[in-house]
Amino acid sequence: MTLKERITEDMKAAMRASDKERLSTIRMVQAAIKQREVDERIVLDDAQVIAVLEKMSSSAANRSWPSSRAPSRPRRQGIRPRSRCSRSTCRPSFSEAEVDALIREAIASTGATSVKDMGKVMAP
Repeated sequence: MTLKERITEDMKAAMRASDKERLSTIRMVQAAIKQREVDERIVLDDAQVIAVLEKMSSSAANRSWPSSRAPSRPRRQGIRPRSRCSRSTCRPSFSEAEVDALIREAIASTGATSVKDMGKVMAP
């Protein structure tokens, strides 16, 4: 199995595991490999793939923050940082009973009587 094939298999595993950070990193690696293949009009072998990875890791090491972490605040306006929690670690702020009570309250306050009135209930 070539290194490119292994990276593809790792990407599939990350997709199955819903590991978004790992998937994002693997896609970035694949994009760098594909970019070099397109630029030079060649198919990279394992040694050339390793060279691409080394170049990526050296450029990441030259950043002002550790390469294992993204900046805590966005560089551009209007972009918020990604959440670091997964579904299994983040707890919802309301229990199911509290959500049901809030829904009933919204329906009662808007006077909704059918599904056609859902827009009234959903309005901010």
